[in-house]
Amino acid sequence: MKSSCVGSVYQLALAGDVPGIQSILQNERDTNQERPDLLWEKDDIGRNALFAASMLGRSNVVRELIEQGAEVNTWTVRGYSPLHYSALWGQLDTLKTLVELGADIQATNFRGERAKEVASRYSKMDCADYLSLAEAKQSLQSYITMVRETLADPEKHHGKLNKEDKNACINACTAKSDWILNSKNPTTQDFRDQRKHLEDVLSPIMAKLTPKASATSQLSKQ
Repeated sequence: MKSSCVGSVYQLALAGDVPGIQSILQNERDTNQERPDLLWEKDDIGRNALFAASMLGRSNVVRELIEQGAEVNTWTVRGYSPLHYSALWGQLDTLKTLVELGADIQATNFRGERAKEVASRYSKMDCADYLSLAEAKQSLQSYITMVRETLADPEKHHGKLNKEDKNACINACTAKSDWILNSKNPTTQDFRDQRKHLEDVLSPIMAKLTPKASATSQLSKQ
């Protein structure tokens, strides 16, 4: 590492010493010294304390470092993220923590592999299966968000959707959000099925927002 202080943070991360990390970072803030953030310091290939904690399955350390300001989406010179490291070493609980805290499951390394592909390559199938589940869940959530943001922006739907259309979108999105919150142990396929069902219901309505659909609608009124 690049400094003795950084080495301390790194070693504390290896040891899983959350109180020690809190102490050294608080001391750094108290001194008010003009120096790089300890959490951002990396070794020659781009690894910091967060990578070490992710590799070793120190979920509590991972959470502490990110809450202290470490960037969950950071990469080595070869494009590996902490999520890749956690997947590669089969650290399922830490993998879940990283995803919960915003790790990009679509990020790729120099081989074009996401964390899911890295997990599969190293036969860490529990990690690969979880990342497939997380991807399917995010896909459904992203579609719901897209629809809601569209409805919230008058410029995107003004004069194109009637009240019935808007209510149908709102009700369908609410139903799927409730399903996400209340479903017990949903599978990857469950999330995919829910996404497909939502698209099937809303696609005819959302199609009205395309320029071609709008032009057709105007012609039919003439």
